[in-house]
Amino acid sequence: MKLKISTSLAANCLTDPDRAAWLNRLPDALRRLEHQWALTPDAPLDGEEPTCSYVTAVRAANGTRAVLKIAMPHMEGEQEIQGLRFWDGDPTVRLLEFDDELGAMLLERCNPGTPLRALAEDDQDIVISGLLRRLWRQPLKPHPFRPLSTLTKYWADETLSQIDQGQDIDMGLVREGLQLFEELPCSATRTVLLATDLHAGNVVRAEREPWLVVDPKPFVGDPAYDATQHLLNCRARLRSHPDTAIRSFADLAGIESERVRLWTFARAAAEPRDDWSNDNLASLARAIAPQG
Repeated sequence: MKLKISTSLAANCLTDPDRAAWLNRLPDALRRLEHQWALTPDAPLDGEEPTCSYVTAVRAANGTRAVLKIAMPHMEGEQEIQGLRFWDGDPTVRLLEFDDELGAMLLERCNPGTPLRALAEDDQDIVISGLLRRLWRQPLKPHPFRPLSTLTKYWADETLSQIDQGQDIDMGLVREGLQLFEELPCSATRTVLLATDLHAGNVVRAEREPWLVVDPKPFVGDPAYDATQHLLNCRARLRSHPDTAIRSFADLAGIESERVRLWTFARAAAEPRDDWSNDNLASLARAIAPQG
């Protein structure tokens, strides 16, 4: 199979030595998997270029149309294989084959594969909240999944390492967000397996079900957290009508709206970012900040 690396994936790999090494190994990994799973190329996939993995359309030995995904080293997504095995197609894409050593997955191909973002945001709310309700299950112990506090600690450390005290940053806002990153995982009254990155670009139309989840990044924690990525992707609505946006989605998902607000505020205020001088997220955090 011909190896074609997207511009965005190549650029992402240049930011980290481990990712650059992974990119150098990718041709050998592709040849190994092509032989191991008897794969042949299929008609190209539509949609956006991947930024954190190599993805290509293939046919399996029995002629089944599938998607080959080889994941770039990425802290948030390193347990995707385990997550897909746990959910077993309900309501995610099915995992047909996997190779833990290579971070490789042979996935069910969704047709027509249209992203949910093609729908209006109100319709997205209904679909995503319904998918979240199905995803939220408690894995039996012992299980391999990391607690959500691992992710928030990682983000907090990244944020603290990025901030240059000479920049014009509202450090009070950042400190408030960092404090919530520490407190919220500990105060959850219910914990489930989360997707953590569920938004309208990671939900696609399929034949087996109307909509299926792709690219989950599993952690165990507070279900209110899982509302945040979709809301942050609906930024104009969230900025203009934060109370309505948060409450209506929380009601659809059956979760506490104030915890959704706190999580969304924490992410907007203190999640690591490339450019801390850009005030867009800080102003969003102020718009959704809890009162009192």
